Amino acid sequence: MTNMKNKPKNKAVLLKRQWALHMILWAGLVYLLIFAYIPMVGIIIAFKEYKLSSGVMGFFTSRWVGLKWFKEFFASPLSGMYIRNTIVLSALKLLVCFPVPILFALMLNEVRSGKFKKLVQTASYLPHFISWIIVSGLCFNMFSSVNGVVNELLLKGGLIDTPLSILYDGKQYWGLAVGTEMWKEMGWNAIIYIAAISGIDSTLYEAAEIDGASRLQRIRYVTLPSLKDIIVIMFILSLGGLVNGNLDQAMMLGNTINRDYSEIINSYVLKIGMANFRFDYAAAVGLMQSLISVALVFSTNALSRKATGAAIY
Repeated sequence: MTNMKNKPKNKAVLLKRQWALHMILWAGLVYLLIFAYIPMVGIIIAFKEYKLSSGVMGFFTSRWVGLKWFKEFFASPLSGMYIRNTIVLSALKLLVCFPVPILFALMLNEVRSGKFKKLVQTASYLPHFISWIIVSGLCFNMFSSVNGVVNELLLKGGLIDTPLSILYDGKQYWGLAVGTEMWKEMGWNAIIYIAAISGIDSTLYEAAEIDGASRLQRIRYVTLPSLKDIIVIMFILSLGGLVNGNLDQAMMLGNTINRDYSEIINSYVLKIGMANFRFDYAAAVGLMQSLISVALVFSTNALSRKATGAAIY
C-alpha cells in the first residue's frame, strides 16, 4: 500500500531530474509533427485538380480527378528516362557504395596506431559536411576539359590526345555520380560499422588468435558474423531509397548536356512543381515514389527475416 502511494511522488521526482531530457525528446516529436506528419494532409492533392489560388482550403474543395496525374506521368515520353536514371543510379550506388564503408571499417579496425587511426577516421568524416555546391566546384576544377587537374595530368603523361569531357558527357555521368557519392559518404556511413566492431567481445579475437587464426580469418569468422545483423538492417534501409535519387547531386552535377543521364524523378518533381506550379501532379509523382519505397522496405524486411533471421522489426 505504501509503495502505491509513493509511486506518483517518485514519478514527479524522476520527471524533475530528467526535465532536460524530456525537453529534447518533446522538441524532436514536435518537429516531426510539424514538418513530417501535418504536411501529409497535402497528399490528397495528388488525386485532385489543385490550383494555388485556392489556398489551403483547396486541398479539400478542389475537383477530384482520381489517378489522372499518375496516368499522365507514365504516359509522358520522358517518364522512362527519369525512371531509368533514378533506378540505375541508385542501384549502382547500392552495389558500389554500400560495401565500401564496411570494408573501410574493417581496415580501420586493423590499424594499430591510435593516432593514425583517429586522423584517418576524422578525415573520412569531413566530406560528409561539405555541401554538394562545393563538391560540384571541386569536380569542375578536377575534371574540367579546360585546365582541369585530371585532364592536365593525362595530357602531360601522354595517356590521351584530347581532353576528356567528363562533366558534360552523359555516358560518364553515372561513374562521376557514383564516385563522388562514395567519396563524400564513405566515412560517415562507416561510423555505425566502426561502433558495432568496437562492441565485439575481445575474448572472441583472443580465442581465435590462440587457435592460430590469421588476421583475415579473424575478420571472416569473428568480425563479419558479428556484423551480420547490422549489415542486413542497413541494406534493407538502403533498398528503400532505390527509387529516390540524390536530388542535390543531380541539381549540382547535372546540366542540359548530360540531362539524358542525370535527370531523375526527384529533380523532375522539383522542376514541374516549383517552375510550372503543378503541385497536384508533382504530389502524385512524389507519392508514387514513397509508396514504392515503403513496399521495398517491407518486402525486403520480410525476405530477410525468413532467409537470415535478421530484420528491422
